[in-house]
Amino acid sequence: MKKKIYIDKVLLNIGMAVLFWNITGCALPRNPVPVEKITEARIAGMPTNIRCWDFNCKPSLDQNSFASSDCSFLAISGGGANGAFGAGFLCGWSASGTRPNFRIVTGISTGALIAPLAFLSPKYDERLKTFYTTVRTRDIMRVQGLMGMGIGPLLFGESYASSQPLADMINQEIDKEVLKEVAEQYAKGRRLYIGTTNLDAQRLIIWDMGAIAASGNPDALNLFRKVMLASASIPGAFPPVYFNVETDGKKYDEMHVDGGTITEVFGYGSEFFEESAISGKMAAETCSIYVIRNGKLATETEQIPRKALKIISRSLDTLMKAHSWQDIYRLYFVAQRDKVGFNYVSIPDSYVAKETEMFDPQEMIRLFNLGFEMAKSGYKWNKIPVGLRGSEDSSRTWTP
Repeated sequence: MKKKIYIDKVLLNIGMAVLFWNITGCALPRNPVPVEKITEARIAGMPTNIRCWDFNCKPSLDQNSFASSDCSFLAISGGGANGAFGAGFLCGWSASGTRPNFRIVTGISTGALIAPLAFLSPKYDERLKTFYTTVRTRDIMRVQGLMGMGIGPLLFGESYASSQPLADMINQEIDKEVLKEVAEQYAKGRRLYIGTTNLDAQRLIIWDMGAIAASGNPDALNLFRKVMLASASIPGAFPPVYFNVETDGKKYDEMHVDGGTITEVFGYGSEFFEESAISGKMAAETCSIYVIRNGKLATETEQIPRKALKIISRSLDTLMKAHSWQDIYRLYFVAQRDKVGFNYVSIPDSYVAKETEMFDPQEMIRLFNLGFEMAKSGYKWNKIPVGLRGSEDSSRTWTP
């Protein structure tokens, strides 16, 4: 209940800010890429292979990847504090002794915070657990402005709160050793991708985190962290993350926000992966994609009062849920087309949240433990999305 009150307060402040902005026309200065040059911009000093545009992405896998990993793909969705579920599931999967050595790992939003540690090895499970069971709202965001309500920054700035606390946590999580290990796995042919939204272009940018780590650029660690922060920067709540780019010898900036603005999960699709990218080997192996959805997929009925903020909040929540359904369906049908095994897990329908704040440590511990027990006990993966003929969502009836 308190989480919904918090969201309503954010929406109220955003509404007030939009009203005043329309009256004053205020905007902070920036140096954006010219519209006609947006797709040509490059990160200064970095190789061009560190990122690509949504539909143009094709992983540069090589033969080494077949000797160093399973033919498995892991896609971790967004979901805010619900990321504790995915973190717990991964740790429980490790405890069961059946967790694959994934060839490709992708993450969006909170999934972008999980993906690098999930990509490396179970030895980072304890760090993953700490990250998702010991934090609270003040460790993630710092509300600023009039009476701590975020009104001032929304009126004259670009967000409700500062994301500096989250940036500090990412800096602690991702150190030089992590960067070194990601680069080593990249050299073996494994791939780690994180998605952000280029707000100027209204398109998804897919970052090759292994290519960044292996670039040898002295700023690689900072860029790696920055991409993670951008992917988790909820528009309006957190400020956008700006990347310094150049084109035609001139310097500009790009505005990036939460990758979940475009897609809640990605990792296998016609826009991202082609059989030819792994030299035709895919057809000769049993490949599988595993999707961890940090949230519920089922509808949650509720009687909505005739109040503007409640209607807006409920509509946004419904929009995001519909977004998730579409993403799951898309991944499923592409996997069917290419004869790739499809598996997904989500928070059980029966789970009742009891949070008292946006990032409630006690609630996140509950979610972590739930995911851990589900995976450790040998969870029966969902093979067909709910709503399709023959589907049976095992998470609906799962009990410890």
